[in-house]
Amino acid sequence: MLALRRLRVPGPTTASLLRRGNTSLQGASESSPELTVPPPAPAPTPVQAKPATKPAAAKATSAPAPAETEEPTTQGRRRRKRPVPPQRPDISSAAPRKWNHPLAEGVLPAYDLALKLLRTDSIRLAEEADGVRREVEALEAELSAGGAEVEVAREKEALLEKKREKLKILEVQSQVNLPEVRWKVANAMADMRNPAHRHLVEQRWRKDGDLDLLMERIHQMKVVPDVLPDLRPTIDVHVAARTTKHEQNIANKRHTTVEPGTFLLPEQAHVPDESNASFRTFLHWMKPNVPLSAAHQSRITGLNNHTPYIPPHPQRGTPYHRYVLLLLQQPALGADTYTHNIEARAAPGVPTSVTLDIPPVEAEARRDFDVRAFMRRWGLDGAQGGGAHMWREVWNEKVSSIYRNVLKEPEPRYGRAPKADPYAELKHRKRYV
Repeated sequence: MLALRRLRVPGPTTASLLRRGNTSLQGASESSPELTVPPPAPAPTPVQAKPATKPAAAKATSAPAPAETEEPTTQGRRRRKRPVPPQRPDISSAAPRKWNHPLAEGVLPAYDLALKLLRTDSIRLAEEADGVRREVEALEAELSAGGAEVEVAREKEALLEKKREKLKILEVQSQVNLPEVRWKVANAMADMRNPAHRHLVEQRWRKDGDLDLLMERIHQMKVVPDVLPDLRPTIDVHVAARTTKHEQNIANKRHTTVEPGTFLLPEQAHVPDESNASFRTFLHWMKPNVPLSAAHQSRITGLNNHTPYIPPHPQRGTPYHRYVLLLLQQPALGADTYTHNIEARAAPGVPTSVTLDIPPVEAEARRDFDVRAFMRRWGLDGAQGGGAHMWREVWNEKVSSIYRNVLKEPEPRYGRAPKADPYAELKHRKRYV
């Protein structure tokens, strides 16, 4: 094993590099140039100390010397710039984006094979849907021609309903597994005119917990059976409320979605009933014959021209009040229930439900409003579908303005009845006579 070591010696004649090994030692003076000694450091020059104060005469006679600009000796502390993480661009129906392959073709053969399998299955199901669509058109032409007996026409109507139901299923299955379709729905770019997009939106509502939370709060707060005997929502209803100044500064949003069952301040499904020592239902707003469809996106106007809206006004001294928003579907037009045939034969923009001639509810009839009797009178059933939302509110200072400006009546105030004082009579007597 060999090791080299360089030795520093003060003199150039004795400085040498020794090499240890089987060979003889060779002096570094023979093969290397002479080492020079560095010159000594210069002696520091004496600096004359300046006096702390100058004489007053010197200040008066001598002119002020120009200020000398001293160059900074250091560059200051340099801070490293932290890399800004890339932010994902906003994606929505207003700012749409296109789905891109996460991996280039050939990077992962298993992914390429799976994508090819999905597209092959989609093409096969689309071709099958085209065949069923031709059968539906042929049956519809036979029924439109007429001339068949009543029983035969009824059987063809039932067969046509089954064919249309199968066609809806095939249209959904042909696109529901494609990655670009799922990416659009997940990034708020769903086209509600597309059956596959509507199916994915409904599936997310039913399986991601939103519907479960709604039904939990409805049953937990006794909305069912206090207001309705049964309720099976088929429409996702959201309630938006104005944000406070603090929430608006944080989230930069003027409105926020209300979670079912939460408290809203300051904004009754139930108002106090003094005669029965209980609570009763109060109707805040109603609007029949609302034109609504899955593909409707524009704002609906004229919603406050039937039974005008009265803001919630929980009374002072009462516990929290339950507020329920119900969206009930009206009876089908020309049939007992809604069918695919009715939907397919309806003209664009023409409603498929019966127009109900419900009179406006007067101010006195709003108190103690019977929801069950109203639904029986007009053929409404919460078990057949619709939508619902509920929240809770308690009194605060802004409720007084509702009584003063909207209801134009004195604000009531409730509380516990005072306890009987057994010493009330003795308090009015003189103690010492």
